[in-house]
Amino acid sequence: MGESRQAGRLYVVGTPIGNLGDLSPRAAEAFRACDAVCCEDTRVTGKLLNYLGISKPLVRCDENVISQRAPELVDHLLTGETIAFASDAGMPSVSDPGQVLVDAAREAGVDVEVVPGPSACVTALVASGIPCEHFFFEGFLPRKHGERVRRLRELAPIPGALLFYESPHRVEASLEAIAQVFPQRVVALCRELTKLHEEVLRDAAPALLERVRERDELRGEMVLVVAPPAADELERMRTFVAVEADEDPNAALERAVRAALEAGEPASVIAKRLSQQYSRRKREVYDLVLRLQ
Repeated sequence: MGESRQAGRLYVVGTPIGNLGDLSPRAAEAFRACDAVCCEDTRVTGKLLNYLGISKPLVRCDENVISQRAPELVDHLLTGETIAFASDAGMPSVSDPGQVLVDAAREAGVDVEVVPGPSACVTALVASGIPCEHFFFEGFLPRKHGERVRRLRELAPIPGALLFYESPHRVEASLEAIAQVFPQRVVALCRELTKLHEEVLRDAAPALLERVRERDELRGEMVLVVAPPAADELERMRTFVAVEADEDPNAALERAVRAALEAGEPASVIAKRLSQQYSRRKREVYDLVLRLQ
C-alpha cells in the first residue's frame, strides 16, 4: 500500500450482481482513486478491475478474515491511505462482509463514503410484482428444516413482503418450508437477475414448489420473495395469540411440543428451547417430547 499522507478514506463500493453495464462511473472512479481494494474473492474482483483497465493491490477480506484484518486496515486508513471495499456482487454488508470494517473505520474517525450499486434483494422485490410498500430482508434461512419452519413462523406476523437469499442446492428445501408455513401466500423465485437468462417464477407457495421439483436443476443465485399476509391471515394470527394467552400452561406446552415435532425438530433441541420458554426443567420437557412422539 502507498505512503500518501492525504486524509484517509474508506470507499464502500456496490458492484454489479450480473450485468457489468450496471457498474456506475462513481464506482469505477473509487477503484481508480484508492491505494488498495479489499474484497471477498480476489479472482472475482480482479476480473472486474481488468474490465475497467485498473490495476490495484487486492486484499482478501471475506467473512472468515475480515474481523482479524479490520484493525490493520484501519491503521492504514489512519496513515492517510484510501481503501475501497467491494463484495463479490451487490452492496457490501447486505448479507455480505463489510459491516465490521465500516464500524471500525467510523469508530476511528475515518471518513466512510458509500458508492451505491445494485442490490439483489431490492431488484428481486421490484421484479416480483409483489406489493413492496413494506418489506423485511432476512438473508439466508437456517439449514435445518425444523429451524427453517420455526423462523418462518416467527416472521409470519410481519405486515410486509419477506425476502430470502438462497442457493440452487437449497432452494427446494426452503420452498418446502415456505409452502408448509405459508400455503396461501404467493411466492416469487427470482434468479440470474440482470443476466441473459434472468427468470422470475411466481405462484402460490405449494404450486411454485411443484414447478421447481419438475424442473431440471436451477442455476444461479436466487432471491425468494414471499407476499405479505392477507387481512384474514393476520386476523387468524391475532386470534391464535389471544387464545394462547388464556391457555392452560400445560396445554400450551403440549401444543408447542406437538408443533415442534411436526416441524421435524430433534427431541433434544425441543427440550432445550421449550424448557427455557416455559420455565420448566429440561428433563420434564424431554419426557413429554418422548411421550408425544
